[in-house]
Amino acid sequence: MARWPKPAEGSWTQHYPELGTAPMSYEDSISPEFFELERDAIFKRAWLNVGRIEQLPRTGSYFTKEIHAAHSSIILVRDRDGSVNAFHNICRHRGNKLVWNEFPREETSGTCRQFTCKYHGWRYGLDGSLTFVQQEGEFFDLDKDNLGLARVHCEVWSGFIFVNLAAQPRQTLREFLGPMVTGLEGYPFGELTERYSYRAEVGANWKLYLDAFQEFYHAPILHGKQTPDNFSVAAQQAGFEAPHYQLDGPHRLVSTSGVVTWELDAAMRKPMEDITRSGLFGPWDVPDLGPMPAGLNPAGCEPWGLDSFQLWPNFTILIWSGGWYLTYQYWPTSHNTHIFEGNLYFTPARTPRDRVAHEMAAVTFKEYGLQDSSTLEATQLMLESRAVTTFQLNDQEILLRHLHKVAADWVGDYQRERTEAKR
Repeated sequence: MARWPKPAEGSWTQHYPELGTAPMSYEDSISPEFFELERDAIFKRAWLNVGRIEQLPRTGSYFTKEIHAAHSSIILVRDRDGSVNAFHNICRHRGNKLVWNEFPREETSGTCRQFTCKYHGWRYGLDGSLTFVQQEGEFFDLDKDNLGLARVHCEVWSGFIFVNLAAQPRQTLREFLGPMVTGLEGYPFGELTERYSYRAEVGANWKLYLDAFQEFYHAPILHGKQTPDNFSVAAQQAGFEAPHYQLDGPHRLVSTSGVVTWELDAAMRKPMEDITRSGLFGPWDVPDLGPMPAGLNPAGCEPWGLDSFQLWPNFTILIWSGGWYLTYQYWPTSHNTHIFEGNLYFTPARTPRDRVAHEMAAVTFKEYGLQDSSTLEATQLMLESRAVTTFQLNDQEILLRHLHKVAADWVGDYQRERTEAKR
């Protein structure tokens, strides 16, 4: 699925007949049984982004990642040869969690020379090898060479660290990403290392929050109060539609045209935006990042605002024309809860004004993220009532149709394979 129609060719949905135009069911977002299938069909088989290479700056740097949907905890560590290793966070002796601090359910990070189990003191090298066993002579036929940490498939693309929990991934990471995403190669992700993070526990299915960022139909209404009244009213009357949508395999893209904040009439700006020279669209002072890759702004929007690359299953890279980017991740914890993580990346601040501008963009985006999440629990509650079971989607909500179809396809494939394996 890699057909990229131009807007002039008509509606978006008609170019993807496999998605249909009928009212859509959200049973996949309210069914505990469907979520249990997603655990194995999706989160134990897809490539999952767990962080960036800057989180492992030197030999022995590590961090852990809790992947609740797969009942997994992963250790990511920089080896002595500079490579990144990933292991299941479990000791080979009695199954204790290997790396944790005061609270075993919380993620942690740091630097070490080796990993030591808190329970009985077994030690493991940065390459996962078992290097020490307390009272080794008391064990029976102990083969330390075969008792290293359980390795997880790990690959790095453009500084993003991905893991795959399958015994044998069906595709390499690059094959999984496909041409639309790998078309971003050359974007200077590694130069944007000043990071601002936020995290929230959300009482809604993980796909519902993804849906919130897959269309801009809601923007003039839900975010209307973020702008002065005269601009908000005009926006609501005019509505909004992104000029470009694109599908490639399980991944999705939406591009929007741009607004240069400082060129807006002063009545449409907030005083704090003028003071900090920053806001929703990022800092006004745009860094020179050099030529951009061909995969950015594929529709040639002019002026261009942003591209939101939504990587299956739960990772979004949103690149702004103002020379910064952010990522979203949605980590399921049950059929109706998930953890949302947002990270904003800028070039390192050179002056106090730069730092203030970055922080202004970060807090502004946090406010917008809260607005987007504010409707989700209400949506989840009413979907679970099943008072209505199918819902109307418009043409610009094509990415929602695609997301839920891909989820159904992956679960369906898994069920068929499991049935065939039993024959």
